[in-house]
Amino acid sequence: MIQYRPMKIDDYDAVMALWLQTDEMLLREADSQTNIGGYLARNQNLSFVAENENNEIVGTILAGTDGRRGYIQHLSVSLEYRSQGIGRALVGQAVNALSGSGIAKMHLFVNIANESAKKFYQRLGWQIREEVRMYSFNSSLNAEA
Repeated sequence: MIQYRPMKIDDYDAVMALWLQTDEMLLREADSQTNIGGYLARNQNLSFVAENENNEIVGTILAGTDGRRGYIQHLSVSLEYRSQGIGRALVGQAVNALSGSGIAKMHLFVNIANESAKKFYQRLGWQIREEVRMYSFNSSLNAEA
């Protein structure tokens, strides 16, 4: 039996272990324990974990908001627990939590090489945005910033 609950920083090691075993997941310095702790503090009760009957984390979703739009990042389900509806349930938890905080429109990021993730989100009704391109800037790498 799978139980869902909000993610807390004490889950970090188990969550990171799950993220590291997930193909095509892009992890960066922004995923450090300190940064994830700050993210969870700013976005309380928007990220979730799925636990099995032994209280082991078998799924996770990181979600947050800028106050205007919601963002889903780092959905991961342990290999042995896939195709059981856990990913769908985690997305549902995050969408419901974001909607409950007044956020109606949400975005997510998928590694361009992650075909299974693209198909998964399309099955859930998420739409590809062809009219926008994401740009990134890291002020810690740019002395001019």
